Amino acid sequence: MIQEQLPTEIQEYLEKQSDYQNDFEHLYTKDGFIETEGLIHKTVISYYMGKNILLKGPTGSGKTKLAETISAIYQKPMHSINCSVDLDAESLLGFKTIREQDGKSVIEFVEGPVVQAMKNGHTLYIDEINMARPETLPILNGVLDYRKTITNPFTNEVIKAHKDFRVISAINEGYIGTTPLNEALKNRFVIFQVSYLTGDQLKEVIRAQTKLTDNQTIEYMAKLADELIEETKKGKVSEEAASTRALLDACDLAVYLTPLTAIEHAISEKLDDEREKSFVMNLAETYFKE
Repeated sequence: MIQEQLPTEIQEYLEKQSDYQNDFEHLYTKDGFIETEGLIHKTVISYYMGKNILLKGPTGSGKTKLAETISAIYQKPMHSINCSVDLDAESLLGFKTIREQDGKSVIEFVEGPVVQAMKNGHTLYIDEINMARPETLPILNGVLDYRKTITNPFTNEVIKAHKDFRVISAINEGYIGTTPLNEALKNRFVIFQVSYLTGDQLKEVIRAQTKLTDNQTIEYMAKLADELIEETKKGKVSEEAASTRALLDACDLAVYLTPLTAIEHAISEKLDDEREKSFVMNLAETYFKE
């Protein structure tokens, strides 16, 4: 257990965590990230110390699962924001709406994920933070620095974060539609690289998170994944081809479909380039036959 390897101070803190909140039952997460390079250990310590955590890595490498695992260890609900060019202040902070009360229409403010997480001392998870428009993110500057404060422009309420409030963000670098994080924002985080799983650790994940039980198929799927990772490093195929998430989909499909059919629909067809599709299938055929 990761808890047993943590400093005594943090172990004692975790043992006292029992503040289950029924109103946020749907936001509690489960662990499941397979420990690699001490990532859980290092990020759990960073979380305890109140640091903003930024997870960097290719798509499907497990960044969200790591965030869920950290939040689960601390037994905290996790509010998620999925960034895009359409992300605006209302998506972050909330919005005003009209409801009926005693036969009259009254204006009510519905709190967004940032406000709820800050007030209740929860985890705020900002996924693909570099997909947001640069002009949107400065609204979070005060939330992410020592002030832990924001003035809600819709209500003029000054919100001071609960002492247990934490922020975890994730980025996929170099993808279409992403922009580099400016230095002011990047400096507000401690940064951890999340890489694809390989070898025995990957096989452990396949067994734990998919329905595939055939040892030979699991062995070949893991070897295929290792080769695809190496080919992405050489630039022969896109990083999407090496996605752990895509491989797990293929493993699930392979329970009822042939492995090649599963790989075609879970991995190959996600690629845009026809040459890359053929490359993936040719590589898969060295392990599997119809």
